[in-house]
Amino acid sequence: WLWKGRHAKLIDGFTFTMPDTGLNQAEFPQQNTQAPGCGLPIARAVAVLSLATACVLDVAIGPFKGKQSGETALLRKLFAALKPGDVAIFDRYYCSFMMIASLLNQGTDVCARLHHKRRADFRRGRRLGKHDHLITWTRPQVCPTWMDRATFEQIPETILLREVRYNLVERGRRTQSMTVVTTLIDEALTKEEIAELYGFRWNAELDLRSIKDTLNLGHLRCKSPTMIRCELWTTMLGYNLIRTTAAGAAVVHQKRPRQISFTSTCQLILSAWMIAACRQSDRHKLKALCRTLAEQIAVCEVGNRPGRIEPRVIKRRRGTYALMQQPRQVLRDRLRNNTT
Repeated sequence: WLWKGRHAKLIDGFTFTMPDTGLNQAEFPQQNTQAPGCGLPIARAVAVLSLATACVLDVAIGPFKGKQSGETALLRKLFAALKPGDVAIFDRYYCSFMMIASLLNQGTDVCARLHHKRRADFRRGRRLGKHDHLITWTRPQVCPTWMDRATFEQIPETILLREVRYNLVERGRRTQSMTVVTTLIDEALTKEEIAELYGFRWNAELDLRSIKDTLNLGHLRCKSPTMIRCELWTTMLGYNLIRTTAAGAAVVHQKRPRQISFTSTCQLILSAWMIAACRQSDRHKLKALCRTLAEQIAVCEVGNRPGRIEPRVIKRRRGTYALMQQPRQVLRDRLRNNTT
């Protein structure tokens, strides 16, 4: 399940909303574009997921706005989940000198898309192949406000990186060019292998979609920040238990955990609960039920869709009701006055 004997870990961020209460608004304020009483408290989170098993390894949450509440600041809180020898895969939002150098200092390699404000020039550096070279990044001269001077001095002045560019060719679509930067500078790794490694990053989007849609984490229900955190971690625990069950079925039937459908696994586990409760006194029947459940889970495979890219749009509208532009009490009073 490992990538060339190394544990590859996916990193991505997401948001979720919660009920409009005073406690939630105080810790997770709504967006500035929404009028008071018309919006919902919103939180930002960053998750570290395993490429091998799709389990969530750690999560950091914070308010959607404010100082040190961005995804990069939350990721710095998750460095303990990235061990020496791991490979961190993330998108270009996290691709900065300080982030890559900090991970290198603890022995973690990086594979990320080049930040949109950087320009790749393959005429420079040491050429390894077509659109494949080694380059040197230089440390910024100014210490960031979030970093103390002692830590800044421990950051190396230069880091050696590998930069590759490849094309995403899909039938019926315009060819898209992708530039990836990585600390995997071993020439034994081909350009195609690095491109394939970064292509696995899309699994983070699918995993977070499963958590938010299938387990209903898009909008939490608790009315205080303490219980919001409890609900979040309870959901993550349930998600990992489902993924662990799928991984167990994959081991028995010689498959990879990511070949098995998460939604189908949820449905099969839910359908087996009642049967298991009725047979809990008979150990042999319970073992037979578990074996049958593992066989059914292993059959539910997902399609192999490499290089999948989807737009962030929805086809079906959520409803025909207008958005709330005024507080609910004002709208109630208006309806009451119109009906009397």
